[in-house]
Amino acid sequence: MPGAAFEDVRIEGHLIDSGIMSEVMDRIIALGGEFETLSFDVGRTNDDVSVAVIRVRAESPELLGEILSQIQDSGAVPCEPSDAKLASAPMNGVFPDGFYSTTNMETDIRIGGSWVRVANTEMDLGVRVDPAGAAETVPMADVREGDLYVVGHAGIRVHPHERPRDRQAFEFMSSAVSSEKPKAQVVAEVARMLRDTRAAGRDVIAVVGPAVVHTGAAQHLARLVELGYVSVLFGGNAVATHDIESALYGTSLGVRLADGVPTHGGHEHHLRAINTVRGCGSIAQAVEQGVITKGLMYTLVKTGTPFVLAGSIRDDGPLPDVITDVIDAQNEMRTYAQNAGACLMLSTMLHSIATGNMLPASTTTVCVDINPAVVTKLSDRGSWQTVGIVTDVGLFLEYLAAELERD
Repeated sequence: MPGAAFEDVRIEGHLIDSGIMSEVMDRIIALGGEFETLSFDVGRTNDDVSVAVIRVRAESPELLGEILSQIQDSGAVPCEPSDAKLASAPMNGVFPDGFYSTTNMETDIRIGGSWVRVANTEMDLGVRVDPAGAAETVPMADVREGDLYVVGHAGIRVHPHERPRDRQAFEFMSSAVSSEKPKAQVVAEVARMLRDTRAAGRDVIAVVGPAVVHTGAAQHLARLVELGYVSVLFGGNAVATHDIESALYGTSLGVRLADGVPTHGGHEHHLRAINTVRGCGSIAQAVEQGVITKGLMYTLVKTGTPFVLAGSIRDDGPLPDVITDVIDAQNEMRTYAQNAGACLMLSTMLHSIATGNMLPASTTTVCVDINPAVVTKLSDRGSWQTVGIVTDVGLFLEYLAAELERD
């Protein structure tokens, strides 16, 4: 490309075995650019990092800027970086034009010639910089007029999440979505991950859909809560409603859990369960008053395990504990997401996707669903640590609880 615009970038890390180098090169070519490897110092041992310097060429400065922004997510940084550009928010709830949209990976911005770590890693947010030079991610709804935000892609350094050097998480899988792997081995690996997460003092989030109740698996998830392997439960009105319905009437959606037989008038049970709890004031008060004496929600209350129930437009009732303002629900979920070392997503597509968007890339995520399309969609977040398991959630939770009880 004679006369083309170019920029020299530096990439550091385990570039070969994590696939970072090939990913950068593929992106450059796919976008119509060219690259020249100026230097490539490969780590001599298993623990040493590699460092590469690449010259990126494009036919125009505009195309070059687009390529640089794309390979930035793989950790490519200009060899002579400039400071991040800042602009003021024009009004409440509105980012400045050209704001930098974050990834779920650890990120630094350059302020006054120094790199500053951005707090609260989460995708699809903006980066606010305070007068002292500290930086943090902020959702659009929390933007306030006059606050300074990073715009463009200059002065930004992303740290791509690499596979562990000692052992790849979930070694038993050669693909992100598994339907034909030995279930005992799958469960054993998930149990090991949960043990490691708890030993490290990190939280385990369980994102739960009503299918957990419909399949009779709520009792097994309650066992995980009692064992201390659930730090917080995320869900909606439905999972709590049907769990309470099962505690009061022995049914879920009017179907007896004991034998799978529909009951006369059973279609009203979930409404009567909601009405009963609303009369008590809350789920916790229903437990304290002796109205609810068993079930998943009962166990959460008795063990002091927090839960966040986010509402939707289709909710009956809803239960008094449901957060009906979606922004408030997001903010409540975020208080737990940043300390999460692991997340179990159990048969709920919408709540799982919402939670996945809030989690850092370092959070090991396991999605369990009988529908392969749901599992694939979660795996398509782009993070290698998102593992999909296609199986019945009831059997999975029963085997997982039994495995962890062996401790």
